[in-house]
Amino acid sequence: MSNKELQEEELEVLHSIYDGDESFKQVNETTFQYKYGEEGNHRSFVMEISWTADYPKQSPNIKLDAFYNKHILSNVKETIKNSVAEQIPDLIGCAMTYTLFEHVKENYPELISEQPEVPSLNQNDEDKNQPDVSKKKEKKEQLTKNQKRKMYERMNAAGEKPRGYDWVDIIKHLSQSGVQT
Repeated sequence: MSNKELQEEELEVLHSIYDGDESFKQVNETTFQYKYGEEGNHRSFVMEISWTADYPKQSPNIKLDAFYNKHILSNVKETIKNSVAEQIPDLIGCAMTYTLFEHVKENYPELISEQPEVPSLNQNDEDKNQPDVSKKKEKKEQLTKNQKRKMYERMNAAGEKPRGYDWVDIIKHLSQSGVQT
């Protein structure tokens, strides 16, 4: 059988096995993702397997660089990749996508053991605690046309309020407190 025929056959098998499994996702004809762990958990990650043109006679590409994995420590990613890479030589020439996904699923606790339970500061997270000026722009108050017109009428040409605009308030305050003017 040619590589293309083997890939088509494996594709059918993957669809039948993972039918209804929300953790499995087919990105395109030759790229597949599987999500491990619970949604929103700091220890969950997505592993992507993409077939090369010579797959299954050549090893597939294993990727853990999805945006979803940004919280996973780099040494944990390397541990997962190395564990999967150890399985590949025995499977060359065979359909291995399912086997590799299942290997990670079975060894998930050991593979993710160095990942902390709760988020902690590492080199990638240090910049998150720094205030980001671009993100914290102060919103300007949106005024209606009528509000803008009234504000303009209260100001002089230089954009300043006219001298004595608040004198009435001062006189009212003084008269209420009993001071004679």
